[in-house]
Amino acid sequence: MSDGILTHDESRHATPRMLVRLTVPAVVIGAMCAVLLWAIDVAAEGVTHVLWDWIPEVGGFDAESWWWPILVLGLAGAAVGTIIRYAPGHGGYDSATTELVAPPLPLKALPGIAAALIVSLGAGVSLGPESPIISIAVGLSVWGLARIVPNATAGQVLLVAGAGMIGAMFGSPVAAALLLTEMVSGGPRQGLLWDRLFAPVAAAASGAVVAMWLGVAFIPGNLDDYTGPGWSDLYVGIPIALAAAFASLVGARLMPPLWHLLRRFPNPIVFTTIGGLLLGVLGAVGGTITMFKGAAQTGELLATAGEYTFWGLLGLALIKVAALTVSAAAGFRGGRIFPAVFIGAAFGLAGHALVPESSLALAIAAGAVGSILAIGRDGWLAIFMGVALVGDVAVLPAICVIVLPVWLIVTTGPEMLVHGAKVPPNAGHQPPA
Repeated sequence: MSDGILTHDESRHATPRMLVRLTVPAVVIGAMCAVLLWAIDVAAEGVTHVLWDWIPEVGGFDAESWWWPILVLGLAGAAVGTIIRYAPGHGGYDSATTELVAPPLPLKALPGIAAALIVSLGAGVSLGPESPIISIAVGLSVWGLARIVPNATAGQVLLVAGAGMIGAMFGSPVAAALLLTEMVSGGPRQGLLWDRLFAPVAAAASGAVVAMWLGVAFIPGNLDDYTGPGWSDLYVGIPIALAAAFASLVGARLMPPLWHLLRRFPNPIVFTTIGGLLLGVLGAVGGTITMFKGAAQTGELLATAGEYTFWGLLGLALIKVAALTVSAAAGFRGGRIFPAVFIGAAFGLAGHALVPESSLALAIAAGAVGSILAIGRDGWLAIFMGVALVGDVAVLPAICVIVLPVWLIVTTGPEMLVHGAKVPPNAGHQPPA
């Protein structure tokens, strides 16, 4: 399978005409990714409204009652398990065994992936949309381009569609370029890197613009209390980043054993229901702010941070780590980056509570770098999200230093992935050999 957007000869001798020729389908794919993200988001919000607003209102009870998250997430686990067992394609890849961008799946598998993702997001599972929605975008793009551009390879389409969806989710083509640089540069091909990134970046830019217009892209923060680099950035930021990374690595260590333990039940309806009940208990303890994918909840946490003590903020962070670990291990479909953002923000706020004279923006960015680096294993994404979360590029020099000692710890730590897993029958696709 090709891992680039150009053929071997074109990668050495790409011309402006060749690059422009690739741009039109890439822009269309990027726009499609944004519309798909919007559609999934609207559907998930509908599920959330029914489960967390309409039913409690009609039933005359408080959605914050301790038993309601347990019931909702238990039923959501049963629903996702049913989709995995019976839907064509069995809900796609098991998110615990899959990287962010995975090989294309057949068209018939995509409705099941979408259904499992919508239920997970809407009910409050602590996963983002990343992996499944990229699978849907890639599958649709492969199917569509096969009829328009017959000579396009699956590898080429995978890069363009993955970039388009990443650009749409994170609201910036820079995020896609940073993430795909490692994928593209690691291949055997020669030639200019930007020739091979040209079409993916075009798709990412299109996805970001349309997603921002539709209101579904990640919105950068607006913290402006950072006054410039100083030595205090390091003795405040590094401990915060290391604490967030360490807690996230504990979750990464526990996830594979929990995955294997739950797979002792070969029926996915059983292990996803058990996982849902565990998530419900965590939601009952931490409240709805520790549930869902974490993007909106991060904004809520930043707005209400003054209502929490240091221990309260630390507790929210640890509950979210536990919820992410259970969500990933229990068979729910989703990604880990957006929950990691919440974890990092909570650790940053906790650190700032201990050292209130420090910069809030730096503390939050450092926490995000630690958690995202430990969970996502991508330094570029960690730096990008750390800066985007606070909306102040002035923290970039300090973040680039803080990330170094964190990487020394993370690179020898466990990944939040199950390697070499044997998925039970009807429990989800494995990547092709």
